[in-house]
Amino acid sequence: MSMPSRWADNPHGYGLVSRALHWGMALMILWQLLTAIVRATAEHGALDNILWGTHVSVGFTIWWLAILRGVWGLANLSRRPPHEGHPLMRGAATLGHVALYALLILEPTLGMLRAFFKGRELVIYGFPILVRGDAPRNAVLGSFVSEAHELLGWSLFVLIAGHIAMALWHHLVRRDGTLRAMTHGSTAPRLRAGI
Repeated sequence: MSMPSRWADNPHGYGLVSRALHWGMALMILWQLLTAIVRATAEHGALDNILWGTHVSVGFTIWWLAILRGVWGLANLSRRPPHEGHPLMRGAATLGHVALYALLILEPTLGMLRAFFKGRELVIYGFPILVRGDAPRNAVLGSFVSEAHELLGWSLFVLIAGHIAMALWHHLVRRDGTLRAMTHGSTAPRLRAGI
């Protein structure tokens, strides 16, 4: 039984599932960037105290959605819009997307491992997943994982900025419909009724 085309991807655009995952995760990642910037610039300030409490739960949600999105993307791989242009550009686009998926899974994983190795509580949406003292403290691994989490987090934001820049380049310079495929589900412009 085939899935209705509006839900699944097709060679001309992304279906509703791919678009909902993409834009929903984009909003969550933007939130994570905001919490990281506030933490880096005003740690333990009033705004940080309000926002930072959401960082772990939103990161956990991104982790699950990235896994789901990867599985969904693989299931739709043969139907997805192809990368266009020079083979080098197509390869770079594929590599960039693989790097995004990998970091979207690795980054929250490192965040959870940091709590584990530092012996911290891990509370997700109010539910304790890891209680203080359940995990063996390992200062060396805890510091390494913490540094990796921070470095890869900022690297992920830089990669996302490049992703946005390339989407705008496709839209404004190449005018090839790539951005429309993710916003409207089709690379072709919609015609107004009566025209």
